[in-house]
Amino acid sequence: MQAEPKKSQAESPAVSLVGEEYEVEVGPVAHGGHCIARTSEGQVLFVRHTLPGERVVARVTEGEEGARFLRADAVEILSASKDRIEAPCPFAGPGRCGGCDWQHAKPGAQRRLKGEVVAEQLKRLAGLTPEEVGWDGTVMPAEGDKVPAGQVPSWRTRVQYAVDDEGRAGLRKHRSHEVQPIDHCMIAAEGVSELGIERRDWTGMESVEAIAATGSQDRQVILTPKPGARLPLVELDRPVSVMRVEEKDGGVHRVHGRPFVRERADGRTYRVGSGGFWQVHPKAADTLVTAVMQGLLPRKGDMALDLYCGVGLFAGALADRVGEAGAVLGIESGKRAVEDARHNLAGFDRVRIEQGKVEAVLPRTGIDEVDLIVLDPPRAGAGRKTVAHLSSLGARRIAYVACDPAALARDLGYFRDGGYRVRMLRVFDLFPMTHHVECVAILEPAGKGS
Repeated sequence: MQAEPKKSQAESPAVSLVGEEYEVEVGPVAHGGHCIARTSEGQVLFVRHTLPGERVVARVTEGEEGARFLRADAVEILSASKDRIEAPCPFAGPGRCGGCDWQHAKPGAQRRLKGEVVAEQLKRLAGLTPEEVGWDGTVMPAEGDKVPAGQVPSWRTRVQYAVDDEGRAGLRKHRSHEVQPIDHCMIAAEGVSELGIERRDWTGMESVEAIAATGSQDRQVILTPKPGARLPLVELDRPVSVMRVEEKDGGVHRVHGRPFVRERADGRTYRVGSGGFWQVHPKAADTLVTAVMQGLLPRKGDMALDLYCGVGLFAGALADRVGEAGAVLGIESGKRAVEDARHNLAGFDRVRIEQGKVEAVLPRTGIDEVDLIVLDPPRAGAGRKTVAHLSSLGARRIAYVACDPAALARDLGYFRDGGYRVRMLRVFDLFPMTHHVECVAILEPAGKGS
């Protein structure tokens, strides 16, 4: 009988450091809603609920001995930053709701921190400085969001509430499935708050998503039942349509009311069905369309691409501007979004929407030359192969809309390899109190004069 080999030291169970506390000096902000610190042994800590320059007691929430880094919460502030305020929301803070990262920072400081993150990602992943991308470092608030310290703009028009075992609506804790019950979400738009989701019993539901359209009075809730649970009778404080996520196929099906909401941007109305994607800030769609069109400067007769086009927001704006002599091709992978985009843009004879992944559909079109390109990829970015293909099409200008600065920086590096430079970058704070930002980069061929 062969003897079992002895376990090597490397195979020994790692020692968890969760709950350990360290007194640390807090360093710079990092991408993801936290700041960087180091233990006395030199181990990296990603610390939430703190600000650069503070001295805090950090309690480890994830990680083990020998790990590349640990995650932690600042549970005691020993020396506070001048940018610190008391979090306006009673559910914000260590061990509570994970939705907002910067409730404890003054609004201006939040935007400054976001700008530092964008600059750091550009430098680290693309070797680009703010000057090289035509950006002055400003992170612009949306109209109406410039509020005094201690106040919170109510901007989130789509809120997904989790439901705990007692049927109470709440929000997930940071990096956890655990639910923090709440009686009010301060960043929820008025149209969401007035539904009264938090005051109802949602026993049997996994989640309840509430949508308050910006361009109409349309309100919608999307219910995800637990396996085998029956839908409750939905009686809210305002009229709503009700949708259900089916257990078998994950599809979204109508229970009653309209299966879509009507949103409005750039003077057009857009149908958005089955909880499909639309910017969650009420000013975001118009803000981004304006930035993209000002950067592209479309001309009558242009041929344009709108990639990852969703329900056709940028395709519609382009079609308005390139006129009957121009043409727009949109590509989108979501079946329902494609149906909505075709409905929304049915009035344009020279707009075509194709369904499928950009990297698969675009080569099949046979298009080898375009004037303008808009791409608004998912959080992971477009990737090297797609960017190389786009760079080969000779576009006069390209507008890249990004919700993740790391993915943006990587793809800008690929565009540089493809012969494009960034003419202008604009950064918008369309997610106040969180670490998220929205960027619009305008690119042109590198040989073109400034």
